[in-house]
Amino acid sequence: MPLSKPRDTIERGRDLLVLPVAAATTIQQGALVAANASGQAVPGSTSTTLKGVGRAEETVENSGAAGDKSITVKRGVFKFKNSAGDACVQGDTLADCYIVDDETVAKTNGANTRSKAGKILEVEATGVWVEFS
Repeated sequence: MPLSKPRDTIERGRDLLVLPVAAATTIQQGALVAANASGQAVPGSTSTTLKGVGRAEETVENSGAAGDKSITVKRGVFKFKNSAGDACVQGDTLADCYIVDDETVAKTNGANTRSKAGKILEVEATGVWVEFS
């Protein structure tokens, strides 16, 4: 039924997510966080089944079952290490980059072994600025 009076539609910010952490998983503050196929937070790693989420805002050690603990993940633009063997270059601006581990991204999907992290915004000598959106 259409509105017949004003509605107080609540808002949730887009820059912070709170995700359940996978079982027996530790995620370090500042790590590149990914979501596994079950939607649980895991540290970034070489895998084809992950989705890049953003940066861990805290360190969480979940020694229990999946979802026993949650983690706050910030979305936005963050600088991660550039893969030495598959480096992103400035000409890759606005192209996808791929997860190597929880602090490193690469230019390619590594012959279909890596999941997408986000978009490359800038490449510097000290790392790659990656946008998670």
